[in-house]
Amino acid sequence: MSISDNMPFATRESKRIHWFKYAAPQLFFPMAGKLIPWFAALAVILGVIGVYVGFFVAPTDRQQGDAYRIIFLHVPAAWMSMFIYMVMAFWAAIGLSFNTRMSSMMASALAPTGAMFTFLALWTGALWGKPTWGTWWVWDARLTSELILLFLYIGFMALQAAIDEPRRADKAGALLALVGVVNIPIIYFSVQWWNTLHQGSSINFKSAPTMAMTMLLGMLILALAFWAYTIAVTLSRVRCIVLERERHTDWVKEQMETKQ
Repeated sequence: MSISDNMPFATRESKRIHWFKYAAPQLFFPMAGKLIPWFAALAVILGVIGVYVGFFVAPTDRQQGDAYRIIFLHVPAAWMSMFIYMVMAFWAAIGLSFNTRMSSMMASALAPTGAMFTFLALWTGALWGKPTWGTWWVWDARLTSELILLFLYIGFMALQAAIDEPRRADKAGALLALVGVVNIPIIYFSVQWWNTLHQGSSINFKSAPTMAMTMLLGMLILALAFWAYTIAVTLSRVRCIVLERERHTDWVKEQMETKQ
């Protein structure tokens, strides 16, 4: 029996209601404003530490030399490109299923950051591929599926921008996001399903990492920095979306008058 089982039913319900109240834009807006500086500071601190470990502490690779250091940006960016899409699709699905406004706004706020990390993964991959493979681009299974992911992000944003009515735009975008989820396992498992130029994963939960711990530490720290950055930027962006969509409400008018 867990501790929560001993809690009175009314207490458990009150805790649920306490968290669900932030589904209201009026209550979510100030909470997000308080969290942004903390996650922004965390992103800066972790970013500086991660860059220092990756570019100045990690040893030089025996085969690739210092050219391999691009992985400290490339790998975390690729991780975030897939992770953000899954989170975006999750919020889009919640908004589509339960018609919750904040869920759809969260999905819309995540898309530009996800597209940015996808582009960063493709760009750094090209920089890494030139000295490693001798070419900037090949129609490799993982490269191609990652490029499709970028098109999905762009398509999601373009579709929502093309529809004037926000609720209809949210529903259309949610359907596209959910269809695109099928591309995520294709990206992840492409190196196992097809013969590609990409090497297999160096990080496996079933076995020890095949890279030096300093290298792994640098990548993980930068991944956390990207994660904190994503939260800070998404919360900032969703606050803008809230102000735009709720601009006719009394609380937004009061908010704007207070700033003036």
